[in-house]
Amino acid sequence: MHSHKENNENKTASEVFSALGVIDRMEVGPVILEKRRLKAPYKVIRQGKESQNTLIYSFEETVFDPLDASDRNLASMMTVQLALNYGLFCKEIVFIGTFDNTDKRFIRDMMENTSREIYVNKFLMHNPFLTGEAASLPAVKMQDYTQAKLIFKEEFQGQARSKWQFWTTDKTRHCILSSGGKDSLLSYGMINEIGKETHPIFVNESGRHWYTALNAYRYFKANIPNTARVWTNSDRMFNWMLRQMPFIRKDFNTVRADDYPVRLWTVAVFLFAVLPLMKKRGIGRLVIGDEYDTSRRITYEGIQHYDGLYDQSRYFDEAMSRYFLKKGWAITQFSVLRPLAELSIQKILTLRYPELQKLQVSCHAAHQEGGHVYPCGKCEKCRRIIGMMKSFDADPISCGYNDAQVKDALSTIMTKKVKQIGEDAGHLFWMLLQENLIEADDDTRKKIKPHPETVQLRFDQERSPINAVPTDLRKKLTNIMIAHTAGAVKRIGRKWVAFNPLEDEGINKLYAFEMDPDVKEHFSGKDGDRNAPGYLWGELTWPEAEKRFQETDIAILPVGAIEQHGPHLPLDVDAFDADYLARRVAEACSHPKPLVLPLIAYGVSYHHDDFKGTISVSNDALSAFVYDIGMSLARNGIKKLVILNGHGDNSPTLQYAAQMINRDARIFTCVETGETSDVDLDKLISTPNDVHAGEIETSTSLATRPDLVKMEHARAMIPGFSSRYLNFSSTRGIPWYSHTKKISENGIMGDPTKATAEKGEKMWEIMIAHLMTFIEDLKSLTLEEIFQKRY
Repeated sequence: MHSHKENNENKTASEVFSALGVIDRMEVGPVILEKRRLKAPYKVIRQGKESQNTLIYSFEETVFDPLDASDRNLASMMTVQLALNYGLFCKEIVFIGTFDNTDKRFIRDMMENTSREIYVNKFLMHNPFLTGEAASLPAVKMQDYTQAKLIFKEEFQGQARSKWQFWTTDKTRHCILSSGGKDSLLSYGMINEIGKETHPIFVNESGRHWYTALNAYRYFKANIPNTARVWTNSDRMFNWMLRQMPFIRKDFNTVRADDYPVRLWTVAVFLFAVLPLMKKRGIGRLVIGDEYDTSRRITYEGIQHYDGLYDQSRYFDEAMSRYFLKKGWAITQFSVLRPLAELSIQKILTLRYPELQKLQVSCHAAHQEGGHVYPCGKCEKCRRIIGMMKSFDADPISCGYNDAQVKDALSTIMTKKVKQIGEDAGHLFWMLLQENLIEADDDTRKKIKPHPETVQLRFDQERSPINAVPTDLRKKLTNIMIAHTAGAVKRIGRKWVAFNPLEDEGINKLYAFEMDPDVKEHFSGKDGDRNAPGYLWGELTWPEAEKRFQETDIAILPVGAIEQHGPHLPLDVDAFDADYLARRVAEACSHPKPLVLPLIAYGVSYHHDDFKGTISVSNDALSAFVYDIGMSLARNGIKKLVILNGHGDNSPTLQYAAQMINRDARIFTCVETGETSDVDLDKLISTPNDVHAGEIETSTSLATRPDLVKMEHARAMIPGFSSRYLNFSSTRGIPWYSHTKKISENGIMGDPTKATAEKGEKMWEIMIAHLMTFIEDLKSLTLEEIFQKRY
């Protein structure tokens, strides 16, 4: 083996990866869609031989309209998740279905990430399932690890494409991605305790993994409202794929191991399975059960990766929330357990929710007896559960272990080890030694040190920030968790420092992916590390700015106006909204975030001069000012400038300035005055010619600054014109200009009496979704690629 490894060290990258690229072509789809089921053919061609199988998802209730393009799009995305594990092994993968550009980018990005993770974690690390030269590959640093050429084909030529659609969801409804594990049981217990609506949805795998969920599912189905189940044969499909790979041992089913042979993109296979139910039930939050230790970025021989835990990390939650936002699906994904180590999760579940803990089956080889599932008591997971429960004086018999299994687990836990991070395992051993529950010689005892932070709430700016869950959950959940832990600590530099999270300023900090009317100005402006430069241009020092210019070349310039907005809205609506939207979009973007410039608050508002409080600048002054800013940005290295306009009548002036910046600096410059989202906002209102201080602007203000809206003074003033071509809201309307006083006596053009905060929240979500998607597209493109389609 050693000499074989040395021989491989001298191979080129193409030779190394040719050993893995064993499948000539994989075809996925098209989906066969029924009201309660979908089937997707998988075809693999290798060495001229063709093998086929079918991926299936089955539901207990109607969730699909087979003729609806948006449902076909969702079904297509469900079926491809399993295939994202095989970009390293295929020369070509063909996806046949309904996909938009957001889907294609998601598939490419996640497949590349997974290819790198599989290469590092499954081929460079020890893997008992491998055979032949693949078992001893050298580390090769590559720009891209996906070998497959990805091809997207429409399932039906000429079919109506899926349109962008904003799902109607309720953020008080929580889908708990459920199993028989401690994480999902505790997530359900806590969210249910604080009075939120819960929907426990179990994904029934076709293999023996379902045994671990069976006790919990039977109990929940009989006793917990909204419980549901989705059946899938994904386990059988994964095993079928293993048989297509000659470097996997043929007897892989007999190998006892804690990990899967090659797959690492697994959670999404289950996660996408619950989306049809979430859409049907209007569920706005997806809760998965992941803890502190799963968000780990490390480097192996120069290759940065996620230690095989990406799809359980906070980075994954944010990527999925961002994808849902781009799609308009109005779902956010998070874990409420991020500050907790595994030991604390087990403790809270056992002590606070004993009726749920009895259902727990955390075992690699569970078995069924008399209609009840029992853990094996011998595997690594069982040793871990028994050891943790005994450390805080709980009885493992409560969830199916017997006395002999408990005794055996404690006697072997030190010698056979447990799959935990060093500090967590170390503290567990230390606790067990303190209680004389395990034996160790003097040398071993001296090596085992306590790590008290592992039994505290740990808030780390990158791995478990305090604002990683929505604001309405934070205080209540923190109160529950801190009652069973040894206080809370936060990371400052390399040290853990005790603090009270309930009194920390971060407890009210913005949650990036949802609207919250109670959170007004808690923008961190930071990319993660509190000491790292942020995204708010004006708050940077010049060395921080220099560093940020090396990371990003895109900036957002918000421009507004100070002008009358009827007798019920503040004068700065256009200025506040532009600045607020710019910051919300940057907050929602992936890292590195775009830079947000200080607001230009004044605009071209002469037409409102008849109303006191209006401040107007000339077209020449505004265009010259913006031009100078744009030229200076270009000198700093900005190559893409998005001018975010909060005042429609600034548009001609800003368009002129953008043209001049593009002409003279040769950077990409655009003006966004609502074009990315207006068509969707119009669907939420019924008022024609609603262009100023009406239903839209009053709704968005109610959602962000209700204390400044004087609804008692709101009056409908809907303008009507002699020609339909003069109507502001007409699809055939022409741009024209007038002093507002000639059209409206009170400055309103629309019907603010129909405004609500709920409408406003939806409007903000739609605006943020579209503009964030546009910014993300721009971030990943060079100037050359902006003008030439890349895919």
